[in-house]
Amino acid sequence: MAQQKGRFETFLISLAVFATGAVFAVIAMDVLAPYRRGREHPETTTLRARFGPSKVSANAEEWAIRDFFADQRGGVFVDVGSSDYRENSNTYYLETQLGWSGLAIDPLKAFEADYLKFRPRTKFRSFFVSDRSDSDTTVYVLDNNSLVTSSDKSFTLRHGKNVSELKAPTITLNELLTKEGISKFDFMSMDIELSEPKALAGFDIERFRPRLVCIEAHLEVRQQILDFFARHDYTVVGKYLRADSENLYFMPLEAPQSGAPSKQPGN
Repeated sequence: MAQQKGRFETFLISLAVFATGAVFAVIAMDVLAPYRRGREHPETTTLRARFGPSKVSANAEEWAIRDFFADQRGGVFVDVGSSDYRENSNTYYLETQLGWSGLAIDPLKAFEADYLKFRPRTKFRSFFVSDRSDSDTTVYVLDNNSLVTSSDKSFTLRHGKNVSELKAPTITLNELLTKEGISKFDFMSMDIELSEPKALAGFDIERFRPRLVCIEAHLEVRQQILDFFARHDYTVVGKYLRADSENLYFMPLEAPQSGAPSKQPGN
């Protein structure tokens, strides 16, 4: 029965993304609600048994990423909303244990020093990724929790009252990747607290074609995220839906998971 239920949930999500990206995706995600309240799903337990028990990422991201790429060495990542070089990082393990390299992008320049010191294969760039470049936006930073930094003040205020304002330069992913000489990469992590749709609007995913995208999907923007990936022939990776209820994982339709990793210029 549990196996049948799991298949049904995966079917609903995949159908919504592949066909219409419609309301069925939201209904299917709601099936996961009990596991957002502290229960560990069997899929998480399986990943923990294979890759755990320790991890750096906040949820099961690190285990899911390692599972998808089968601990492949030497790939390229783009980490949008990277935050701290290690704490809750989805790319720390890839670099330090598997020799990956890539970009870490965050509007808080204070993180740069530790990337320079502890993450030599990562280029840190201090920008707010959006749908346009050469502008400024205001981000709201909670004094004791930089993980909820957002351009939506009400979002940050949900998590505390001591909020500071910071002006950050904007850039599109298309422009930044071009400037950095990256034409292809393997993995993208995106966690920018409700600004994901704007960041995706400035990203030509068909040009860069990452093999896996892990993206935080708050309810307010979830449907926009599903619609974007459906338009560009990406599908939800169903095996991680219940293992990590905070994020969605997407891969190109009919794209193999194996193959030679991408190379960053100079590597």
